[in-house]
Amino acid sequence: MTTIRAVPVGCGHYLPERVVENVEFEKTLDTSDEWIRARTGIERRHFAAEGEKTSDLAIAAAKAALADAGLEAHQIDAIVVATATPDQTFPSTATRVQAALGMENGFAFDMQAVCAGFIYALANANAMIMAGQAKRVMVIGAETFSRIMDWTDRGTCVLFGDGAGALILEAQTGAGDQSDSGILYTDLHSDGRFNDILYVDGGPSTTGTTGHLRMLGQDVFKHAVAKLSASGEASMSALGITADDVDVVVPHQANLRIIKKVAQKMGIPLERVILTVQDHGNTSAASIPLAMSVARQQKRIAKGDLILIEAIGGGLAWGSALMRW
Repeated sequence: MTTIRAVPVGCGHYLPERVVENVEFEKTLDTSDEWIRARTGIERRHFAAEGEKTSDLAIAAAKAALADAGLEAHQIDAIVVATATPDQTFPSTATRVQAALGMENGFAFDMQAVCAGFIYALANANAMIMAGQAKRVMVIGAETFSRIMDWTDRGTCVLFGDGAGALILEAQTGAGDQSDSGILYTDLHSDGRFNDILYVDGGPSTTGTTGHLRMLGQDVFKHAVAKLSASGEASMSALGITADDVDVVVPHQANLRIIKKVAQKMGIPLERVILTVQDHGNTSAASIPLAMSVARQQKRIAKGDLILIEAIGGGLAWGSALMRW
């Protein structure tokens, strides 16, 4: 039986010009390049310039995705921006992207699930396409986490970076089985009981300020390994496949040790896992589309590849998805 699938037709990314190597933190913190690499795998990250907004990063990634897909803005029906660092409390960053692209049709909105935001946005885009509400949806992950760092906290400020990635999904007809191109399954979860292990200590209705990121690193590590492994296995089980059937894994790029542990637990060789954390740090909702775009440029993702993506972030919110390019 034929079905509608949300098929990836283009992707792109953008990184701010400023590159911050680990050694820069040695000037102001009791840390070292060796300490950061050993615990996180991060070697450098990009920070937005003064006055450079999350929407600026998203717009650049969106333009790159349009060029990759050979499409123009008016051919997009919807834009979903996953971000925890919007330009403004309102309106949405997505509407700023919409305006900058000259897209007067359709609709745009933001999605907030922190580091899991891109997977949540992807699931929503997939649902809209399958429901016939949109033919083409651009899903963007964009963050300027450098704006919410406490620069005296060596346990958090060395982990994050800024960037954006965009993926365009298009409605196409499939056979209705796992051989189809497009999104094949999404698995979403959250558990608000763990709010206090990863959060920002500010907000419009609490402090009236932006606040800074706070994290209990060891707790997050344990939850990440367990929950990402379980979600990835649930997605594979839903399609009746095993780790051997997955061609490429694009994980949330938070910490190299987490990525390795999850891959080992799921029985997926590390050579099939896309790694960009060393160069970008944790770019939250941007990390998966950013890594995906880099992998495409490196020709590590090809047409027909079965791709597993997975992420976890504050909330806690986490999930995974399987898609065929």
